[in-house]
Amino acid sequence: MNSRIAITHIGLCTPLGNSPEEVLPRLIKGDISAMQWRDNLLFNAPTIVGCIDETRLIDIADHLSLFTCRNNRLLNTAAQQLVPAIAQAKQRFGADRIGVVLGTSTSGISKGEAALKYQLEHGHFPPSYHYSQQELGSTSDYLKQLFALSGPCYTVSTACSSSAKVFASAQRLLNADLCDMVIVGGVDSLCQLTVNGFAALESISKGHCNPFSRHRDGINIGEGAALFTLERGQSEVMLAGVGESADAHHISAPHPEGTGAIAAMQQALTAANISPQQIDYVNLHGTATPKNDAMESRAITAVFSQSLPPCSSTKPLTGHTLGAAGAIEAAFCYLLLSPLNHSKRLPPHIWDGQFDDNDPHIALVNANSNTGLSQLNFIMSNSFAFGGSNASLIFCRKDA
Repeated sequence: MNSRIAITHIGLCTPLGNSPEEVLPRLIKGDISAMQWRDNLLFNAPTIVGCIDETRLIDIADHLSLFTCRNNRLLNTAAQQLVPAIAQAKQRFGADRIGVVLGTSTSGISKGEAALKYQLEHGHFPPSYHYSQQELGSTSDYLKQLFALSGPCYTVSTACSSSAKVFASAQRLLNADLCDMVIVGGVDSLCQLTVNGFAALESISKGHCNPFSRHRDGINIGEGAALFTLERGQSEVMLAGVGESADAHHISAPHPEGTGAIAAMQQALTAANISPQQIDYVNLHGTATPKNDAMESRAITAVFSQSLPPCSSTKPLTGHTLGAAGAIEAAFCYLLLSPLNHSKRLPPHIWDGQFDDNDPHIALVNANSNTGLSQLNFIMSNSFAFGGSNASLIFCRKDA
């Protein structure tokens, strides 16, 4: 069975913009202007995060007000870009043949944080608050209600690999003939819970994140949403292969030699039926934590031992969007392979240029020499999460 799946439409709500035409130029320029200092997230210090302007979000319709929270507004902003495609698919396939699989880590926790503060001040929760707004299933349930669908619908929450793993879920639903279209993606929003949680792990950078540098000191958090419609058939950009692994090395630290990451990448290459040498670019997980970058550099050099492909982390441009990171970075890969990227340029790796000599050196994209590739056919995107939950995705042009 051909494992390749068509990516037929996308919807975006990212720190770099809400449309392909807006996002791609900022991506290949290495635009870090979405990274902003905020003093209302960490309890005891300001921190840099990847922000989306409130005025750019689309409100939830009145008949779905039960779902109102910032997380679902991010999701709704991306979802509105799919409305014509979903309407057409419902006529073609039927509402019961369209599935929804989303990834998230936070769901509507920020709504719960505000409600708890209100309750402490007033003795009761605000009328607009419902516990369901912060349930993990709220995201996919919202899309199901928004589009009036009745196919399979569920949420994946495996920390930072959540919305990468949804592509594997959709592939299985399509190949099992349980769906004719699956809406996949991810969404996460800024909230105090996650920012202070990572601070408690001593994983928040004191400034702008600096992946793979000897001076790296942690992540910046971000927010956003990205959605895709997946179908059997052909499209300009295809999902070529998916690899998943669960090494369960530690509750938060990755395996130091990257055994699970290596397994996920190798499985994706096998599924795509290509060699490592055919990968033209790797979108790194690249969180800028000491342990992740040390592990990932070892995993990359193990898998691509014969020839290192150009690599970069896009997290300095958006922050680490946690459960949405896999989908947002998949969207970046989609845009790089799309006809919009006619010059075949890559996202530059934004850092201080100081390699860590304790780790293998990988081929990071230099902003000053990013003039475009002669070919750009296959792209790999990595997502590695707490608990050793790993996912690697490979995307390709339809004629690759």
